[in-house]
Amino acid sequence: MANILLIDPSEVAQLAMRGILQRGHHRLVVLKSADEAWKFIHETVKIDVVFSELKIEGGGLALAQRLKEDSFRRLLPFVFYTEHGDREAVKRALELRVQNFLIKPYQEDLIHAEIAKAQANPWRARHFEEEKSFCQLMGFAPAELHRMLEDLRTTLVAARTTLDQAVALEADRAFNEQLGPLAEQAEAAGAWGVVEYLTSLRESVVNARWAELPRQLDALEFASQLIFRHLNQALQPEVFLSVIEATDGQSAAARAWWANAPAEGRCPLVSLPQFYSTLDALAGCPVVDSSAAAFKMSASGDPTCISPLMDMVERDPGLAAQLLITANRVHQPSVEVKQAIDDPRLAVGLLGELRLGALARALVMVPERHFHLSTNFNWPQFWMYQNGVSQLAGKTCRYMEFPEMESLAQTAGLLHDLGKLLLCRLEPTGFQVIYEYAQNERVPLHVAERKFLGCTTNELAVHFAEKHGLPKPYINVMRWIDTPAQATEDIELVAVVSLARDFCRHNHLGSAGDPPLANFPSIDETEVWRVLRDRVFPGFNLRKFELKAHADCHDAKIALRGRVKAEAVA
Repeated sequence: MANILLIDPSEVAQLAMRGILQRGHHRLVVLKSADEAWKFIHETVKIDVVFSELKIEGGGLALAQRLKEDSFRRLLPFVFYTEHGDREAVKRALELRVQNFLIKPYQEDLIHAEIAKAQANPWRARHFEEEKSFCQLMGFAPAELHRMLEDLRTTLVAARTTLDQAVALEADRAFNEQLGPLAEQAEAAGAWGVVEYLTSLRESVVNARWAELPRQLDALEFASQLIFRHLNQALQPEVFLSVIEATDGQSAAARAWWANAPAEGRCPLVSLPQFYSTLDALAGCPVVDSSAAAFKMSASGDPTCISPLMDMVERDPGLAAQLLITANRVHQPSVEVKQAIDDPRLAVGLLGELRLGALARALVMVPERHFHLSTNFNWPQFWMYQNGVSQLAGKTCRYMEFPEMESLAQTAGLLHDLGKLLLCRLEPTGFQVIYEYAQNERVPLHVAERKFLGCTTNELAVHFAEKHGLPKPYINVMRWIDTPAQATEDIELVAVVSLARDFCRHNHLGSAGDPPLANFPSIDETEVWRVLRDRVFPGFNLRKFELKAHADCHDAKIALRGRVKAEAVA
């Protein structure tokens, strides 16, 4: 987990960054101007990376220049991310040796790569000797080194009064008499950042820059905090809030109305025809607000943004569904497309820049905080689960030699649990209470859904998909995902996605709200295998496939958390 500072006045950019960072479980503070950022950085040691828009109030380049001139903060990783970067700005940024200069819209892989680069060689650690090797070299025990650093921290704070007095009198001898022992103490403890800072103070005295010294001495407190954070690396500053915001909840009365319904015999709480009528009134498929913001940033009308949009859409269930709905609606009467569009990437290309921009402005949104039900079930976990099922369904097709079905299976895996997005949009309080009821009563989530709603979220998704014209294979997967042997159409597709879902649940690859499958049966004992066994090629090695699928889940879990391999960062 990294602590990220974003400097950008755009609310769209803030939401987009928040959505990207949450999947790596990073923490975020957002500021709007250079002055706000400088004050925050001046007071906060534990920032791992700064992402800044170039054109902020006070100037992004001016802020970067100010940081590079600071004794301690010059090592803080600084990444510019701007919509329009001119050549002169890029040149100046590179002269300041910032970590990178990137062009909006945000690209998730690049952001995670910049964070991984910063974490691979943390800037705070570079102000100190590496503990293990330094202790071996000097014959210290780690506890002894820690004591030396703590003593240095105390001495630095205590020295401020004496040094201020020397500056007031412009007494260079008295000033240097204080600096000498401090520098020796810092060097003995391997605090090279402090040594360099004290050297810069000495240079100011030698050059009689007395007017600068009061401001330079302010860094003594920062040096003390730097040592404290070095010794207490697990301690998180309170100012950094979790990227997954706590839900602001609904009114107590609304929660009570839902939560007390079973005890009061009022279930199901809604009339199904009325609920479906509300569902029919939705203008489109709900999209989580952070994903919608990222889409809006990229749907700028620039043809070069089409490829990032395609990547984004094929990884987000709400966006994928809405793009397919819109593309099929636009092209349905045309001879240009003779069958339903079932590929989200193709849908992006067919709609074109102008329609994509209009679509971005009209997206139906769900506040991400409404998905934060627990540490085990929230939007990052659900996003990971949907993408895991998508990836594993595609790989299963490849392994079982269903190549013509691979792309279809990937999208079906992404969309198979679309009903939770719909319920979260229509009844956020009910969405939370149903989950809590399932956890407390230890019943499957679909049982709790039927109790409160009279239907399941899968049934909601089928109704919505039929109403809005999603391709039939995806509707069939939603309808029979729990009972693949009963499918009357697209039975192989349903079985593949169902199998991929079970693997992801067993391997804790994200979460859909149900508990993981603790006792995962052998595939040859399952309903899914009864569907697939006569459809795979002769000699299919089921045991080898099972081992490969479990390994693929492990790899997907690492990739979807935003981790970047060391060789990719280098």
